[in-house]
Amino acid sequence: MAQTHILGYPRIGAQRELKKALEAYWRGDVTQAELLRAGAAIRRDNWKAQHDAGLDLVTVGDFAWYDQLLNHTLLFGAVPARFSEGAADNRLDQYFRLARGRAPSGEPAAASAMTKWFDTNYHYLVPEFAANQEFTLDSSWLLDEVREAQGEGHAVKPVIIGPLTYLWLGRSDGDALALLPQLLPCYEQLLRQLADIGVEWVQIDEPILGLDLPAAWRDAFAPAYAQIGGAATAIRLLLASYFSPLRENLSLAFSLPVAGVHIDCVRAPEELPAAVETLGAEQVLSLGVLNGRNIWRADLGRLQAQLQPVQQALGERLWLSASCSLLHCPVDLETEQALEEAKRQKLAYARQKLDELKQLQTMLDDANAKIAEGDGAPAVPANTTEALADTWRPQSYAERAPLQRARWQLPLLPTTTIGSFPQTDLLREVRSRFRKDEISRTDYEDHLRAEIAEAIRRQEILGLDVLVHGEAERNDMVEYFGEQLDGFVHTGNGWVQSYGSRCVKPPVIFGDISRPQPMTVEWSRHAQSLTKKPVKGMLTGPVTILNWSFPREDIPRSESCLQIAKALRQEVLDLEAADIGIIQIDEPALREGVPLRDSEHRDYFDWAVACFRYTCAKVQPETQIHTHMCYSNFNAIMDAIVALDADVITIESARSELRLLDAFAGRQGGYPNEIGPGIYDIHSPNVPERAELVARLRQLLEVIPREKLWVNPDCGLKTRNWAEVGSALLNMVEAARSLRAELEVAESA
Repeated sequence: MAQTHILGYPRIGAQRELKKALEAYWRGDVTQAELLRAGAAIRRDNWKAQHDAGLDLVTVGDFAWYDQLLNHTLLFGAVPARFSEGAADNRLDQYFRLARGRAPSGEPAAASAMTKWFDTNYHYLVPEFAANQEFTLDSSWLLDEVREAQGEGHAVKPVIIGPLTYLWLGRSDGDALALLPQLLPCYEQLLRQLADIGVEWVQIDEPILGLDLPAAWRDAFAPAYAQIGGAATAIRLLLASYFSPLRENLSLAFSLPVAGVHIDCVRAPEELPAAVETLGAEQVLSLGVLNGRNIWRADLGRLQAQLQPVQQALGERLWLSASCSLLHCPVDLETEQALEEAKRQKLAYARQKLDELKQLQTMLDDANAKIAEGDGAPAVPANTTEALADTWRPQSYAERAPLQRARWQLPLLPTTTIGSFPQTDLLREVRSRFRKDEISRTDYEDHLRAEIAEAIRRQEILGLDVLVHGEAERNDMVEYFGEQLDGFVHTGNGWVQSYGSRCVKPPVIFGDISRPQPMTVEWSRHAQSLTKKPVKGMLTGPVTILNWSFPREDIPRSESCLQIAKALRQEVLDLEAADIGIIQIDEPALREGVPLRDSEHRDYFDWAVACFRYTCAKVQPETQIHTHMCYSNFNAIMDAIVALDADVITIESARSELRLLDAFAGRQGGYPNEIGPGIYDIHSPNVPERAELVARLRQLLEVIPREKLWVNPDCGLKTRNWAEVGSALLNMVEAARSLRAELEVAESA
């Protein structure tokens, strides 16, 4: 009989219980004991869901208060030195200080850098390693969770991130790989501790095996696993990789001293025959056959036919799973009470994927057992992909820039924000009442106009140079546009964790996409009518809308992206016609969609960059196009960013201590257009001091020409409160004015 398990389960709770508990604790509304009880309840529910679905092993260790990489940073005692002074009173608050820069106890400190987990929209906290880094094991939290699950009567499989992946994903003052000898004893000790409490299987994740690894990193796997594999002979290791084909690393993975290997059969179905052939005589083969990153119901009949020969060959050595952790899926479709039944039947959230695994196991064990085949993504006829033509603006940036400067007459170091402003409890209440039909559309829109007017008033008082309308009408930067475009379906509870307590609700692309009417024009026109300063039109770009939605699987992603780009081009031209002359088209997810293998990059960038350019290719040269990106590895995609040809790009850089700027400054000739590296971290509640911001601006002026430098925060301000925003932006504006005055004096001297 094939065995069933998963690599991980969503930790936010079916009703976002973790988000609510975390934010209540950070506000001081609940005690730490109450927070701990909330976490324990979520873990119990997750384990029970796996047990009730009939899975053979329950996964433990996938729960995190903020992030799984941060869990491992504390697990191995790799806390950066700046957190040692004024340390929090307890371990959990120290954990939150690393994540947020602040906790209910302990002094504030600069939060850990944050970036995307491979090619997903999940953000992890980047480990920071000193050149002489020492590691010490603190495994009490993991051991306690294992005992919790065992106490509930579950057969458990703890999951940990492998040593090579942990080091690869960190940031080191020197060679991170050189730290491996110091780290491995912690893994040996941890495995012995797990064996001592009766654990038989441990899942050890090494997703970097799906990357184009340098030879030194590839060569490090065999001795590393020889060392940790011998630490506890009673433990059997399941090596897991996902998100990408193994290719040249396939034989390496199966040659390691591990009891089993998990491969991603959704991203790399072609590797199944080679995996079966390479599998050791005693090894198990875990196949990720359900898509852990999308919500379409699986075609179980097709999978049965594909896997029946493998089942006959391997028997109990065949394990069935999702392709990756179900962290990237909503929790339970049963919470979608308002979704029409015909659409519900096509979907499977994390809880339903557990049932699919059990159904598939039953079908494989009994060839005569048949159930209705899932039909995957809806069979909607797709438009024929049209060649992307006219995707370049007729004038180059060098030709456009003087025209834009003449039109806008902005000062040196112009100040702006990324787009969103705080969404108050009152605003959320009004939106909720409107959706429940408790207030009229007229009353709702009147409230939104008042919110926009207040945002404009505050920005003028602060002295910002280029304003935004604040996005009061938007619940989310992708979901909002999905609600306005035909071809999308929206869920009521399809929440997925993005980072910490931040959850997003991706729309579902069910059919061909089109724009029935303008989406943002009236709000931008209203905002512009309230001020003489320029107000940016704010759009989410086609690549980000695609990558932050659950896409169709019956047509290429490039086709859906082109459909979105066509709709956005109409919106851009309507904004321009409404005299909105600065338009920001955000593409924070451009990097996220990049395939993990270098050989596949060009095809992706060809259509992704062309779709962005298509949205704004027809605007006048005086119209200034902005874009925004955050929490990405910019070094790997610099040529694509330059090819976007946005007049101004704003990027996250403060949380990474401006290190991301190296990608822009280090490129030959520098970044050719204008750039606004964020000078303070909006994801931390800490308010930056003016002197700190002045110092950062001076640092930026060393590598960016003054006439091309913009001043702005890292990202949107939706998640902050007005008190924090007002103080931070005032300091930012004053810092820009101070440097501006210095530059003018120096120039006139």
